[in-house]
Amino acid sequence: MSGEEYAEAYAGAGVDAFGDDEFEEQVRELLARDADCLRPAPAPYPAIRRQGVAERRRRVAVAGATLLALAAVPVGTYAWAGAGGERDAVTAAAPTLSASVSPTAAAGPARPATDGQLLDGITFAQAADGLKKCLAAERPSAALGIELGKAEDYRIILAAKSTGDSNDPGDGFHVAAVRQNAAGSRVICDIKDGKADGINVSGRDSAGKDAGPVVPDPNASDLYMQSFIDKGKWKLPFRWADIGYVEPSVARVTVSYGDSTVDPAVLDHGWFVAAGVIDEQVTAAPHIMGYDSAGKLVYDSDTDPTYDRELP
Repeated sequence: MSGEEYAEAYAGAGVDAFGDDEFEEQVRELLARDADCLRPAPAPYPAIRRQGVAERRRRVAVAGATLLALAAVPVGTYAWAGAGGERDAVTAAAPTLSASVSPTAAAGPARPATDGQLLDGITFAQAADGLKKCLAAERPSAALGIELGKAEDYRIILAAKSTGDSNDPGDGFHVAAVRQNAAGSRVICDIKDGKADGINVSGRDSAGKDAGPVVPDPNASDLYMQSFIDKGKWKLPFRWADIGYVEPSVARVTVSYGDSTVDPAVLDHGWFVAAGVIDEQVTAAPHIMGYDSAGKLVYDSDTDPTYDRELP
């Protein structure tokens, strides 16, 4: 309030209306209000201090996370290039602040029980990518009533190099994956030149109701055969593999094929998985034997009437 306003207030009120003390008190109040309007109230020191401490702690946390990221990333890493198993050196890029925050992993299939089920230099990332492409590109007829689902519905149990033949030229790799919420359901995908090249769909029901404690996959010949039109003229050496179902009572499975024997095969959530390399032409299918925890023979494919022991 200006001096003129104070004078008007004094004149309007009249000298007799106020005593000296009362008038002085009113003037002090008006001056105090003016002072508050002309300058802001002082900032509260405790609040400023708390904010400063919080900011320093945040900076220390960010710096610590950055140092942790720098320590966790090696100077050089190695990546397997393709199914051929050739290894190329890859230099890791310098991490940035955003590298200290791990992004949410994209949905995909589950890993196999052991890394040994990923063969011939094929990485899990390559196998998962191949499975996704296969499921997206290879859709069985709706008339069959088959719904393959998505990659995240599966667990990969095998990835191995595939050898082309006269019926399907060109090398690539196989990916075998089992449906996690549909017992016995599985797919075998063929990947060539980074693209889906075919799919083999099967289920445990195809083995029959009287199947024993070990059930060789009845449609897994894609994994251990070259085309029957190349009989006697297979490309060697040849990467083979075999899969099948096992009951919980089975503790060990062995698989022999030509001059190659796998003992024991991997047991992965109710499946056996075996793979090897042969250097000779074969005419007999893999010989599969299963044993219980006491070592007793509980299955022999040579005595299984449902098993085709000879190759076509």
